[in-house]
Amino acid sequence: MKTVYESTFISVGSSANESLDDNFIITFGEGAPQDVAEYCFIHRTDVNDGGAFDTGSVLAIGEQEYPVTAVGSVARENLRDLGHITVRFDGAGQAEFPGTVHVAGSAPASIEPGQKFRMLSE
Repeated sequence: MKTVYESTFISVGSSANESLDDNFIITFGEGAPQDVAEYCFIHRTDVNDGGAFDTGSVLAIGEQEYPVTAVGSVARENLRDLGHITVRFDGAGQAEFPGTVHVAGSAPASIEPGQKFRMLSE
């Protein structure tokens, strides 16, 4: 698989870790508006190859890989342009919201600055 998007988490909003208990995360690239940054895992983009990913792609957080099961209609553009998506760890076969990416597997126990965030696709 080819890396179509790769970034490094650089900060964790004060309320972001609470989302892990509810099996989702919200990511945003550097420069996120302050009122939403407190709920987000903020990352700095290293590779942005156009955001071409879909069901069957793999989302990786650190060393953990998650098969993508559904992609919302604006998730690719949001990730490419803003670094912003919601990732739901529920394996749903249809996207709940336009900016949501659903993956199979359990949410990580934690996400720390320095960890990689990648999207791998064929």
